[in-house]
Amino acid sequence: MRIFFTHLNYFIILVISCFFFFITPSTSLDTLTGTQILTTNQTLLSKNQTFALGFFRGSNTNYYLGIWYNNINPQTIVWVANRDNPIETSTGYLKIGDNGNFVLLNSSGNPAWSSNQTHAKNPVLQLLDTGNLVLKDSSDKTNNNYLWQSFDYPTDTMLPGMKIGWNLDTGTEKYLTSWKVTGEDPSSGDYTLKIDYHGLPETFFWRNQTIICRSGPWNGERFSGHPAMKDNTDGLKFNFTYDDHGVSYSFSVTRPSLLSRIIVTSDTDGVFQRYMWIQGRWNKFCYLPADQCDEYGVCGPYGVCDKNASPVCTCMEGFRPKNQEAWNLRDGSDGCVRNTDLNCLTDKFLHLENMKLPETNSVFMNKSMTLDECGSLCKRNCSCTAYANIDIRNGGSGCVMWIGQLFDMSVYSTDGQDLYVRLAAADIGSTNSNKNHRVVQAISITLTALVLVFGLVAICYLWKKGKQRSRAAISGFVHRNHDWLMNEVVPSRRYLGDERNMDDLELPMFDFDTLMMATNNFSIDNKLGEGGFGSVYRGRLIEGQEIAVKRLSEDSGQGIEEFKNEVKLIVKLQHRNLVRLLGCCIKKNEKMLVYEYMENRGLDSILFDKSESRVLLDWERRFNIIYGIARGLLYLHQDSRFRIIHRDLKISNILLDSEMIPKISDFGMARIFDKDQTQAKTLRVVGTYGYMSPEYAMDGNFSVKSDVFSFGVMVLEIITGKKNREFYSDNDELNLLGNVWRHWHEGTALTLLDPSIGNSYTEAEVVRCIHIGLLCVQEHAEDRPTMSSVILMLSSETPSLPNPKTPGFSIKKNHPKTESSSSSVNQVTVTMLDAR
Repeated sequence: MRIFFTHLNYFIILVISCFFFFITPSTSLDTLTGTQILTTNQTLLSKNQTFALGFFRGSNTNYYLGIWYNNINPQTIVWVANRDNPIETSTGYLKIGDNGNFVLLNSSGNPAWSSNQTHAKNPVLQLLDTGNLVLKDSSDKTNNNYLWQSFDYPTDTMLPGMKIGWNLDTGTEKYLTSWKVTGEDPSSGDYTLKIDYHGLPETFFWRNQTIICRSGPWNGERFSGHPAMKDNTDGLKFNFTYDDHGVSYSFSVTRPSLLSRIIVTSDTDGVFQRYMWIQGRWNKFCYLPADQCDEYGVCGPYGVCDKNASPVCTCMEGFRPKNQEAWNLRDGSDGCVRNTDLNCLTDKFLHLENMKLPETNSVFMNKSMTLDECGSLCKRNCSCTAYANIDIRNGGSGCVMWIGQLFDMSVYSTDGQDLYVRLAAADIGSTNSNKNHRVVQAISITLTALVLVFGLVAICYLWKKGKQRSRAAISGFVHRNHDWLMNEVVPSRRYLGDERNMDDLELPMFDFDTLMMATNNFSIDNKLGEGGFGSVYRGRLIEGQEIAVKRLSEDSGQGIEEFKNEVKLIVKLQHRNLVRLLGCCIKKNEKMLVYEYMENRGLDSILFDKSESRVLLDWERRFNIIYGIARGLLYLHQDSRFRIIHRDLKISNILLDSEMIPKISDFGMARIFDKDQTQAKTLRVVGTYGYMSPEYAMDGNFSVKSDVFSFGVMVLEIITGKKNREFYSDNDELNLLGNVWRHWHEGTALTLLDPSIGNSYTEAEVVRCIHIGLLCVQEHAEDRPTMSSVILMLSSETPSLPNPKTPGFSIKKNHPKTESSSSSVNQVTVTMLDAR
């Protein structure tokens, strides 16, 4: 009997459908009227066919009504109606109900979801080219007088024109909520993006009831805690408004053809992500949290997070760590405390630049005040701890004042905001005294040097008078000034040489026994690999954290200087595409570095593996690896506090974490450049043959362009799955670069694509990457692009790229397969090859 009624219900639905005007997948209609229904095998298309409305199946086989981009593959869903009330079978349908709303019915004819009730006489449902699904009265000629719209009920995605925030007149809130499982289960997840309208409004990212990170308040151009998302950036324009009636945030595109979306996701790669559709794929342009300083309150009250510092948490002038022991262990969550109690009458203000403003949900604000008026008001109010402008445009305007603790602050190299913090006058004075002391110290060193010079001149004069007399004079001079020479001149020389002890590195030192226990006495079973400088072991600390221990061999080429160089460099670098150094260990002849553990080990272990594991690297993953390496290299060359030249970039120095995110490692050969320095020269060429640029291998000249050459070699190796120095064509004359160059000119470059990729690639994207790789390996450094240009070429719609010139080749038949090299500059042969 139950089976009979089930078939009867299904039959009734089919019969009813026959009396309605059906909407088929091939139709371009964008409107559903009261005499039509939409079944699970049909779609509604927007006027220009940008978006589609229809049913899709989740991983749980349930059916959901949603909106997605019509011509984008894979399917990208931007809105779900019944995310928490799915239909279990394919016999559901959508129709306009009797109450002027539209309703989603299941196979039994019962409502599974519906819109708000309206009083429309002739309601119609229309899908707009903005991705907005609207319900309106067909007799109403006003284009934007909607009775209901999906933009008022966002799910996980924010589209251009959509607003999130608060309507304070009605008390309603619009916010984003992640899927339960990204790409699989669209039901409401744990992550949300909401705007807090209290005080000076700003956005917060939550996981259930826990704040993950915050944007900082809007300063007229951008959120102060998200400097990368500027107005009019990448074809986007942002809008943030707030008044007594509400607060809202939205964005628009300046080019109609540009597709962009913002999502909140449960992915580990950022709760907040902004994508743009470029060259047939979604490109991620920004995300939060992007680094440790984006984590909410990581440095506690009055603490300031600096992603370019090590450790990242610092205390402002006039403050000290509240918990010094935890601070030494790089836990800054307890924050900082004042060195001196405030005295309202004598307090002064410390000017901080490029700041992410402290949390603003309980501040005083006045949009009409100037900064001077704000400062005067804060000075008179003894409870005021800091002040700043609300709007930074046109010289700044408005006043925001903090009462009480300052929480969740960060400092940036550029694009932050000015903040004025109240300090005791004694702390301001001590700061100036310290500066004066340094000035006096510098003057003393200068005078000491002058005295020494005059002394040497005198010695030379005495020498000319006679050797015996001069010897006596020198002996007397040294004898009389021995203490002065040892205590003043020698230390000054040591200071000017910047030769610091390991204790000055501000990096946790691991005990040798701890690392022995973690690696099971450096067991062969824990060995991850071996390089030119020693072995790497997997380990697990007592608290459960997995680590990778790089144990330098006693006879390795990396001595104490290279070891200190790697530690001093990498400890100051913070980027998601650079491997993170956790600490080091020195015991007699033992030198060890402790890194975060990379679950997928080195890229070479997969890329050059002849087994089936290489199929893990489909084209999308390879492109993401190329893009990630490029971003890490851009950070080294341009965005970090120092300009770093790596000098030993190669596939084996690219590590992959559990999400296959690439991380650049091994900074033992890296060098720091001044910001205005372009190149340097060395008499000792170090690196790996096959990756070294011609000017470096031949003449010892290195620059950012020598790293670009190495990057280009890696790009071509990632695309082809072949090693540069071990690949030869049939004529046994060409290395990989030469073979790619020849095929490029013959128009057959795609034949070099690694067969294990299968058919998962886009031809245009592969050709573009080969093109970029060849531009990077051009013989002359000045012809190669910078990494900022490479990023642009990889991620934007560049109409055309310059034609590559002849690559620089390091060719030699039957050359040895030794990976690392350390040689004089005249031991490498670099030749040229003209493509046929």
